[in-house]
Amino acid sequence: MSNTNSGTIFGHPKGLFLLFGTEMWERMSYYGMRGIFVLYLVAFAANFGWDMAYFGIDPAAADAQDQLTKALNKNALGILGIYAFWVYVTPVLGGWMADNHWGQRKAIIVGGVLMALGQFTLGTPHSMIPGLEVEFLYLGLFLLIMGNGFFKPNISTMVGDLYTEGDKRRDAAFTIFYMGINLGSILGYFVVGTIGEKINYQYGFLVAGVGMLLGVILQMSMSKKFLGNVGVEPAAKKSADNQEASNTPLTSEERDRVKVILIMSFFTIIFWLGFEQAAGSMNLFAKQKTDLMMFGFEIPASWLQSVNPIFVILFAPMFAAMWLKMGAAEPNSPKKFAMGMFFLGLGFISMVMAAIQIGDSDTAKASIIWLILAYMFHTMGELCLSPIGLSLVTKLAPLKYTSLLMGMWFFFSGVGNYAAAWVGQMVGDVGPFAAFMGVAIMAFVAGILLWLISGKLVDWMHGAEDNQPKDLTEKIEEELSVTGTHEGIKEQH
Repeated sequence: MSNTNSGTIFGHPKGLFLLFGTEMWERMSYYGMRGIFVLYLVAFAANFGWDMAYFGIDPAAADAQDQLTKALNKNALGILGIYAFWVYVTPVLGGWMADNHWGQRKAIIVGGVLMALGQFTLGTPHSMIPGLEVEFLYLGLFLLIMGNGFFKPNISTMVGDLYTEGDKRRDAAFTIFYMGINLGSILGYFVVGTIGEKINYQYGFLVAGVGMLLGVILQMSMSKKFLGNVGVEPAAKKSADNQEASNTPLTSEERDRVKVILIMSFFTIIFWLGFEQAAGSMNLFAKQKTDLMMFGFEIPASWLQSVNPIFVILFAPMFAAMWLKMGAAEPNSPKKFAMGMFFLGLGFISMVMAAIQIGDSDTAKASIIWLILAYMFHTMGELCLSPIGLSLVTKLAPLKYTSLLMGMWFFFSGVGNYAAAWVGQMVGDVGPFAAFMGVAIMAFVAGILLWLISGKLVDWMHGAEDNQPKDLTEKIEEELSVTGTHEGIKEQH
């Protein structure tokens, strides 16, 4: 850890705002690509050789075009699911590499360069690579996955290392950092989404690559001045105490806490398989089945995904104040997670209403209000599970199994993202009404089960639940940390 002498802005080290800017540009790149990816795969399907013959569709069939649309949607969602799964798994490797060999700063620069190359690879015009379009697609995704693995888990470590142990500014620093994530995602959806949908999808990837490159340039040109030696040396140094702890059998209390981690990890699969429809089936529904005309202008479908980060910023202070006002009546963490499931279910009830509005018509369009309501409820659900996330693992995991259980948490989140693609594909098989209703029912059932067992889970935490924020500032920081939880980012204390 090293505090630099480069001065402060608003009472915080200038290095914090360098990391804020780096993360903002990276998230702009990541979410911008995520917002248009499945739309790009469907729009440019012919360039990849994905036609009726590829899917075995009879061109003479009366519904041949409808079959092709469904097949293209399923194919695009499948690719998105695989990509999203590995995005959550590779940070385990990236964190280990930084801790043991490279240091955080080198890891995020390598990660940023790889992601920029990935975006530029996706953005390479097909006319320049005839016959290699599919190869370039998968190469671009591979570079993005590997770059994300090196970047995502390491930049937040550097935020924490800007402050000495016990510095009260640390929580506020992470709040500022989380705002960078949200602003970056909003910027990505609006800038990359607009260019991608209104001009050319591949131009959108190129712009996303430029955004990532800006983050790398910021880091390389200013880190020495504003970060000092923060993130230069590998952080993981196993102490003798850790070695001694690794040989100690688990106590009954520790076994109980591991049970809580595993049970909550399972429920994250259910939550994310619904929440992550945003980039998949809900994105396609917005593009193909929603009336996007507003004030005489057709908004890009990807813009709707910006509703989530906008509502996170708006609702976080409201939720924080509400929990604080409830005092002793504030629900425990498992009950909050159950409430998150209920809100997720309400979001899909909104999607069911959109499906009812269009019925079986091929030309009818659903009101945009249903999708905005769905994203609003999903955001409220995400905010309800903010006390869980990665902090659950750091609070409850036995010392010798912390890394293993952290990796498992990432893995379960990845499974949830992969399952999201499978659920999204069901929309084409059974129709949006049945698919969205199925997710809503699953969310409500999961919420009820979690609510019923919440008391036992709190008992198994053996006091870890008692360590809760006590003032509004801490509460707001906790609510905004839901972004970090979703991103696989944890605070370093």
